[in-house]
Amino acid sequence: MSANSANSADEQVELWKMKKLIKGLEAARGNGTSMISLVLPPKSQISLFASKLATEHGAASNIKSRVNRLSVMSAIASAQQRLKLYNRTPPNGLVIYCGTVITDEGKEKKVSFDFEPFKPINTTLYMCDNKFHVEALAELLETDSKFGFIIIDGNGSLFGAICGNNRQVLNQFTVDLPKKHGRGGQSAQRFGRIREEKRHHYIRKVAETAVQVFITDDKVNVDGLILAGSAEFKNDLSKSDLFDPRLLEKVIKIVDVSYGGENGFDQAISLSQEALANVKFVQEKKLIDKFFSEINLDTGKITCGLSDTIKALDMGAVETIIVWENFDAHRYVFHDASGAEIERFLTPLQETDRNNFLDSETDAELTLVSKEPFLEWLAEVYKKKGASLEFVTDKSPEGSQFVGGFGGIGGMLRWQLDVAQLDGQDMNDLYYSDDDEEVPDEDFDDYF
Repeated sequence: MSANSANSADEQVELWKMKKLIKGLEAARGNGTSMISLVLPPKSQISLFASKLATEHGAASNIKSRVNRLSVMSAIASAQQRLKLYNRTPPNGLVIYCGTVITDEGKEKKVSFDFEPFKPINTTLYMCDNKFHVEALAELLETDSKFGFIIIDGNGSLFGAICGNNRQVLNQFTVDLPKKHGRGGQSAQRFGRIREEKRHHYIRKVAETAVQVFITDDKVNVDGLILAGSAEFKNDLSKSDLFDPRLLEKVIKIVDVSYGGENGFDQAISLSQEALANVKFVQEKKLIDKFFSEINLDTGKITCGLSDTIKALDMGAVETIIVWENFDAHRYVFHDASGAEIERFLTPLQETDRNNFLDSETDAELTLVSKEPFLEWLAEVYKKKGASLEFVTDKSPEGSQFVGGFGGIGGMLRWQLDVAQLDGQDMNDLYYSDDDEEVPDEDFDDYF
């Protein structure tokens, strides 16, 4: 894997962590105004914020409600302690959240943590409220490049955009243009003029709609624009004086497609992959297409499903783990009667089976040591296992097929490995020989 690819994969992991953090923070609620949100942009002076917190702590002592007063002063004190851990603001800024939240059981719980964002955060914030303010963090997730698409042919036009993993149709309309008139004489000339006039009006409407869709407050709202179509309309649009010069400057590719509408939109995305190399929607499509290609070629170098992927990962055989960003499973650590540690990974369905909490040899109940979300564990250990980690969504057709047909988790292997035979087999028997004529027992066609 190239350095750029590795950096991109690591950034996706950080994005996933940030999304999960934001989701948890948004759901947290407290009583009164006992939840502190503090955001320092890069190069901020720690001393200035320390002074502000001291002032706020003094002001909080005047709060009439004793319970609220003590909660607010405690939260500010926690924020002060967190701030003292830093001599200077980290390169990407600093975020601190402290306060007392209400748990699902209705009990109060004190939380206090600080971290450096994975990207520079250009917001200054101090807020004391009954919730944590995460708007500044959410903005870090919205900085992905956005590309616009105009799909135009003789039947109508579609205006769409992709940003990150999201593909969106912004506007669409149909048109009824006259065909070429085959008869001669004055009739042909008259119909020719009518036809050219209607084509001209059509181009004008497309150009005007493009301005409405892709220009906001006199600024182009996309980083690039792709024109696509099955006829000459796309070229006519790009050459027309009716097409806004600001949009013309953003045109990065003109492609021929076989269809109009949403089918043409999907085809245009595929044909523009080189130009859109940094858009996660395209990266996700290419990644899953490669996974499916390995299956179709029957290379024996893929694994799918939670159990098989973990087995291959523990052996160091997995080069790339592909997992759905909302994959639901937990990692359990147990102790058996002798004190030996047992690790198990269970999906919600497997958690309903009592046998998964028993010793497989003695049927004795295992002692639970710890339980944690599988994705959190995976995000921390994937590098130690020698793998790269790629999160995908179910928003693309390929992603939806991967989640629905393969359970949302799989891996591309460094070498051929018969994962299905891992249990109870000699390690030397797990690898395919180049002379083997047998194919793996597992029929991957069943997954489609």
